[in-house]
Parts: sequence; structure tokens; C-alpha cells
Amino acid sequence: MTDAVTPPHGPAPDDAITEQIPVVPAKRAEPSLGRSSGLMALGSLVSRLTGFLRQVALFTVLGDTILNDSYTVSNTLPNIVYELLIGGALSSMMIPLLVRAQSEDPDGGEAYTRKLLTLAGTALLVATAAGLLAAPMLTRLYLGGQTTGTADPVLATTLAYMLLPQIFFYGLGALLGAILNSKGSFGAFGWAPVLNNVVVLGVVAVYLVVPDNAQLLVLGVGTTLGIAVQTLVLLPAARRVGFSYRPMWGWDARLSRAAGLGAWAVVYVLIGQAGLIVTTRVASSSAEGAVAIYTNAWLLLQVPYGVLGVSLLTALMPRMSRAAAEGRTADVAADLALGGKLASVLLVPISVLLTVFGTEVGVALFGLRSGNLDGATQLGAALGVSAFGLLPFAVTMLQARVFYAVSAHRTATLVQLAVVAVKVPLMLACPVLLPPQDVVLGLAAANSTSFLAGAVLGQLLLRRRLGRVATGAVLGTAGRTLLAATAGMLLAAGVVALLAGPLAGMAPLGRAWSVLAIAVILGTPVTLLGMWLLRVAEVTALVRKLERLVDRGKPRRGPAGSSRL
Repeated sequence: MTDAVTPPHGPAPDDAITEQIPVVPAKRAEPSLGRSSGLMALGSLVSRLTGFLRQVALFTVLGDTILNDSYTVSNTLPNIVYELLIGGALSSMMIPLLVRAQSEDPDGGEAYTRKLLTLAGTALLVATAAGLLAAPMLTRLYLGGQTTGTADPVLATTLAYMLLPQIFFYGLGALLGAILNSKGSFGAFGWAPVLNNVVVLGVVAVYLVVPDNAQLLVLGVGTTLGIAVQTLVLLPAARRVGFSYRPMWGWDARLSRAAGLGAWAVVYVLIGQAGLIVTTRVASSSAEGAVAIYTNAWLLLQVPYGVLGVSLLTALMPRMSRAAAEGRTADVAADLALGGKLASVLLVPISVLLTVFGTEVGVALFGLRSGNLDGATQLGAALGVSAFGLLPFAVTMLQARVFYAVSAHRTATLVQLAVVAVKVPLMLACPVLLPPQDVVLGLAAANSTSFLAGAVLGQLLLRRRLGRVATGAVLGTAGRTLLAATAGMLLAAGVVALLAGPLAGMAPLGRAWSVLAIAVILGTPVTLLGMWLLRVAEVTALVRKLERLVDRGKPRRGPAGSSRL
């Protein structure tokens, strides 16, 4: 006997392609948010650490050179798909559909999922083939058609032929990840990138020992191999949660909805690429290595978000999707506030650290070779001027997931349009207002400014859709955390200034690591103390939990003062 289907509740979708689908309440218990996000965080931490090593190895070997710029641009083409699929957009769009199919269908959504995967896989093969055919046009779009002292589109095209097959594997990985997440399985998706990073580290090692005429082949094919391994490792995990894929052709009316969402996803990406094209063109025409410096600074800035933000938001997404499907918009708004406050507590202290000590971070991580010190210093400076955008970026990603959960896909795309509309004029102004060597700093700051504008707009639009949202509470948490973190980092900066003499006698790499050690050892406890004194709820709750653990470990004493063991 089946339950009666409940009528749809909540706001209607804001795009004509989608429609409200009747749902039944989910019968299975929600996965623990703490356990799910903790598992994701651990996987993301290892992934980001190995990703750090990968980026450091690539920058150390390739340097801030035209080769690195060409590799970065060519690898950006399939990474466009990464930003869309793995980074959140398509996965976030697909999860609500899969959750609803699992709730509604007698077979738990298996046929729907197989049909979706079959059609999407075919589309990915077509897209990959189209990308390979268009490789020369794509690289010239980003770098221009002429080889200059700061750009080499021919070299980039050669690499693109080897890197563009990643499109298929990125897309398949995103779909498998959505299936796993919709079933409450987060571990494999969080850990899979570790294998990719390990493969690329091996590629760098091989690159150093093969003849010069084979280095380009190793770099291109090896990078694509890493993405293939990252995707294929998800197949056993999918089997473990009960999904066994066999191609299934046929049409389900709900696939029209998926196609509509895919169309909005394509528009979302195309809008983002307008900003990326401008960024790459401006950077590549300003100075050699500027593209690699900007890209590595942006990737480095995303590491804290990747470790802390993605794990939290990925775990929240199925919960928000079910709440939206069941018309519980108040619960969606509550999860939005929870995500915003936790992101503030986790990311604001890191933003302040990067703002004050960004140059030292750049040198410590990318200054292993003396020949790379100038590039590493510039990379660190780019981190420092753009670190204020870390929290706004995380907030816009959270807001996008909420839009997808409530079927407001067009609104998410319009927010993306606003972000790019702010970004492009600022970036075009950089070469006019700044000397060539500082253009990359302006680009980094413009990027962060655009996410700040997007976060403000997104919150206003969500307030209209959800009703009351706890914007004030989130801002209060962020503000108190900012005050505490500023106090901690200013104290650390003062100590560094007092030790300027001894530090000046050290080598640049050792000096950078010493300064960062001072910042972490002194700044972290002061920041935590300040957050506790300012009554940041999340830190206060942590302190109380620690106090209970300490009290539990103490021996209890009887009336006469004797211990009870």
C-alpha cells in the first residue's frame, strides 16, 4: 500500500521550463549533518592538501612562464565544466530531481536515474567531440590569435587537444556524485580528487625525467588521466549504495525538466565565461605569467572554502532539497542561515590571515625555487588584496544551492549575470589604472568585489522568495568573528614587526614560514578567545562541549570528599 501523494507546497518555480512536482515525504532518516559534513571535510582536507602539493609542484617546475600560462588556459577549458558540474551547479540542480524520483517512484527512482545518466552521457560525448573540433578557436578566444611575448595560442591549442577529453569525465563524475549525494553517500565523492592529485604529482615527476620532446605529451595526457581516475573510482561507490547502471533509452516526462535545468546551467556557464575571457585576455596581455599567478591565487583562495564550505554545503543540499520539495520553506531558510553563520566562523579568520600575511603565504608555498620568488611574491600579494572575497564567494555558492532547491534556476543565473556585470568593467579598468606588473592584483580584487555584489543581491532575492531570512544574525556572526580575527592577526603582525631584525637575516622561504608560524601560534588563540568573549554562538557551544568533556573525565567525590571511581 502506498501513501497518498501530498499536494505541492511552497513558492512556484520562477522559470517557465520547470513545474511543481507532487512529492511524498521521505521515509528514510536524514543523514547526520555533522557526520556527513565531517566525512566530506576530511576528504576535502586531504584533497586540498594534495591539490596544494600538485599546484606547488606545477608552479615550481613550470614557473611563471608562457608555458604555464598556456597550460593553465588549456586546462581551464575542461575546468569550465568542472566549475559547473563538480563545483556545484549541475550537481545541485540534479540532486532535487533524484531525491524526488527516489521518493515518488515504486522502483526508488532507478529507471529515471538510468535514463538520465544514459542521455547525459551521450550529450557529454557530443560536447567533448565538439570541444576538440573547436580547440583552435577556443584557445584564440582566450589568448588572442597572435603569439606575443606574453601569450602563445599555438602552444595552448596543442595542449588543449590532450586536455579537452576531461569534459566527458568531469560530467560523468558530477552525475555520479549527484547520485551518491542524493542517497546520503558523501565519502567517495569527497575523496576521489585525492587520486587525481596523486596522479598529477606522478606526472610532474615523470615530466622532469623524460626527454624535452616528450614533456608536453606527458603533461597533457597525464593531466587527463588524473581526471579519468577521479571519475572511475566513483563507480564502485555507486554500486555499494545500490545503483547498478545499465544503459536505458527512453523518455520520462520529468527529463524535460532536467533538460530545462541543463539549459539554464549552460547559460550560467556561458555568462561566467564572458568574465573569464576578459580576465584571461587582460592578464595575458599585461605580463608574462600573469594568467598562472591569477589562477593559482584564485585556486589557493578557494582551498579553505573547498575544505570547509563545500563539505558543509554538500551535506546541506539533500536536506534543503527535501525541505523545499515538502513545502517547508522555513526549514530551507533556517539551513540558509545555518550555512551562512558556519561559513562566517570558519572562513572569516582565514580571510583576515590571508589579508595580513598573504605575501608570506605566497612565498612559503610557491617560493621553493629562487627563480620563482618574484612570481610567488606577486601571487601572495594577489591573495592579500582579494581575501575579502572568500566569505562572499562561499555565500553565493550557498545561495545558488538554495535557488536550485526551490527550483529558482533562472534567478541563480541572473545573479551570475550580475556578478559578471560588476566584474568585467572593473577588470577592463585595471590596465588603464595600474602598471602592467600590478594588473593581476587589480584582477584579483575585482573578482572578489563581484562576489560581494552577488552575495548582497542573492540575499535580497532569497528574502523575496523565502520570506524572513536571518540576514542580521549572519552579519552579526561575521562581524564579531571579524573583530576577533583582526585582533589576533594585528597582535601577530606586531610581534613580527618587533622581530624584524632577526627575521631579516633569514632566507626568504624560511622567513615566510617563520612569520606564518608566529601568525598561527599567536593569532589563533587570541581569535578564539575574542570570539568567545564576543559570544559567537558556535564557539561558545564548542567551549561548553569541551567543558562537559573535561568534567566527565574528573573523578566524582562523595559527601566526605572521597573520590568515587
